[in-house]
Amino acid sequence: MLAYDVHGSGPGLVLLPGVGGTAALTWETLLAGLAAEHTVALVDLPGAGRSRLPLGRLEAETVADQVVEAAERAGLSDFALAGTSLGAAVAVKVAARHRDRVRGLVTLSGFARPRTSLWLRLETWASLHSRRDDALNAFVTSLSFSEEYLASHTPETARHLAARLLSSAPGTARQIAFALGIDVRGDLPAVSAPTLVVAAAGDRFVAPEHSMDLVDGIPGVLLAAVRGGHAATFEEPERTLEILTGFLRGLRPPSPPTARRPARTG
Repeated sequence: MLAYDVHGSGPGLVLLPGVGGTAALTWETLLAGLAAEHTVALVDLPGAGRSRLPLGRLEAETVADQVVEAAERAGLSDFALAGTSLGAAVAVKVAARHRDRVRGLVTLSGFARPRTSLWLRLETWASLHSRRDDALNAFVTSLSFSEEYLASHTPETARHLAARLLSSAPGTARQIAFALGIDVRGDLPAVSAPTLVVAAAGDRFVAPEHSMDLVDGIPGVLLAAVRGGHAATFEEPERTLEILTGFLRGLRPPSPPTARRPARTG
């Protein structure tokens, strides 16, 4: 069972994080703007936040079904879905398996499967994490932000922000293994919801070429770009919010309408 927090009112919107982070921190800079027009469910992947880590390996089909179950518990019968990094791959699986539930799909710095560059970075991350290596924070920091962003901050400031974004949650190692093995290329043609793929031009972790794999496989997809790195929601929050809200406003209305509700958790 996946944990969630709910904010705002309006059409349903489910937000998924990437490896090692919670949805609340990943989408922190965009939450107020998105919750002003949507009922936002922040859903944590297994092993992050309050989401329990199950026994055995994480399977994309199971996690996708758990995302839908969490949305149902949050009161969302159908919803738009946005995921970043690993969360984008999970979101693709959700959209392909639950086409009657997903009104729209957004991927940010997403991938269908790890290309060699990402595979090597994930392997390095897994190795540093397993050894509790002091170099882990510097490694993750160097890949989370664009060169332009890093140049405008001291190493200490950048390390602090990266540490906030990527926790040392119990499920981090299993999530890295999940990311290494996930492959949703076969699901791309089955995505029928309107889809927006957002690539971060300065992403040194999940190279923008990964987003092009999604563009090539999903029918009728729209492509947008932001200037920032992998943590584009922190580097380019205004532009990222502008792109997402512009797309979400064009989706069909939800059925049934979502009533106004206070923030809550589950």
